[in-house]
Amino acid sequence: MDLSNELIQWYLKNKRELPWRNSTDAYVIWLSEIILQQTRVEQGMPYFHRFIEKYPDVQSFAAADEGDILNLWQGLGYYSRGRNMLKTARQVVEKFNGVFPVDYLQLTDLKGIGEYTAAAISSFAANEARAVVDGNVFRVLARYFGISEPINSTKGKKLFQGIANDLLSKEHPGLHNQAMMEFGAMLCKPKNPDCGICPVREGCYALKHGMINSLPQKLKKLKIKERYLNYLLITDGDNILMNKRDEKDIWANMYDLPLFETQERLPSEEVIILPPVKEYFGENVRIINTFPVKKHILTHQHLHAQFIHIENKPIKLEQKWFYTNVNNLEKLAMPKIIFIFLNNLFNL
Repeated sequence: MDLSNELIQWYLKNKRELPWRNSTDAYVIWLSEIILQQTRVEQGMPYFHRFIEKYPDVQSFAAADEGDILNLWQGLGYYSRGRNMLKTARQVVEKFNGVFPVDYLQLTDLKGIGEYTAAAISSFAANEARAVVDGNVFRVLARYFGISEPINSTKGKKLFQGIANDLLSKEHPGLHNQAMMEFGAMLCKPKNPDCGICPVREGCYALKHGMINSLPQKLKKLKIKERYLNYLLITDGDNILMNKRDEKDIWANMYDLPLFETQERLPSEEVIILPPVKEYFGENVRIINTFPVKKHILTHQHLHAQFIHIENKPIKLEQKWFYTNVNNLEKLAMPKIIFIFLNNLFNL
C-alpha cells in the first residue's frame, strides 16, 4: 500500500478549509504555524485573523511594539512564542529585506523557527521536499508501523524523522505533509480514533494488535512544580496598582498585580502579616474582600493564584509597581488568569 498516496486522496476529499491552506505566502504560513503550536485550530483561528488584520505583512509585524504583540497574544499561553515572533520578523526585515525566506536552511537560522516549522514553511510555500513531523504525524506513524520507541526521546525523534523522510512524496511534499497532519488531527485522533472508516486500516499495526490506546509512547513527564501566588488588589479611585514582570520567570515582561509568592497555600489572614507585605503596606493591613483561589496549569507548573483586595495603600513602591487607570488595563499584556480576574471586576 502506498501510504502517502492513500492519505493524499483522503485529504483531498476530507480536508478542512483553513485560510492559510490557500496561500503560499511564507509569512502567512509562518504565522499560522506558530499560533497553532500547542493550540487547537478552533482556538487559534481568531488569533490568526486578528494578527493578519493588524499586521498584514512581515514588515508591519516587525515594526510593532512587544507590548502590542503580547496584548494580541493574550490567552494563547506560551508567551515566549509571541516574543520570538517579533524577533523573527525583525530578522526577516534586517537579513532578507522584508521578504520572508522559503528555503529550509535559511528558515532554521531565524529565531523561534525549528526543524518542524522550517519544514512546514518550506514545503507549503515552495514545495521543498522536507518531511514535517508534528504530534499528529508522530501518532500516525507510531500506530501504523507499530513503533514503541518514545516520541520524545532522542532516539525516537531520529527514528520517526527518518521514516517520515522515507515516506515523503517527492512530487508533492507540501500536499503530503498537509495530508499526514490533517489525517492525524481529524481521523487518527489521540482518543477514540475513527478506525472503522480509516482508509489505511488494513495495514495498521496498532489496529491489528490492539495497541491503538498504547501508541505512541512517551517518556514520563518532568516533575510538576506547585506554586502559590498571592496577589494583592489595591485601588485608589479609578486607579489600580499594577506590576510589570521581569524577564527571568514565566510571563516575562507582562503585567500582573503586586505579588507575594509563598511555599505553600496560606489563608489571606496569614498572607497580610508576611514580613514583605508589612514592609510595603505597614503593620495593620485591612482586607476588603477575598476571592476563591484559581488554579492555572502550565506545562511544568501548577499555579494557585489567590487575590486579596486590601484597603491599605503602599507606604513605598516596589521598583516595577505603578498606578494606572482601569480604562488603560485593556492596553496591557496580561497573563490569562490576571486578565480574567480583572475583566470580571472591571468589565474590560
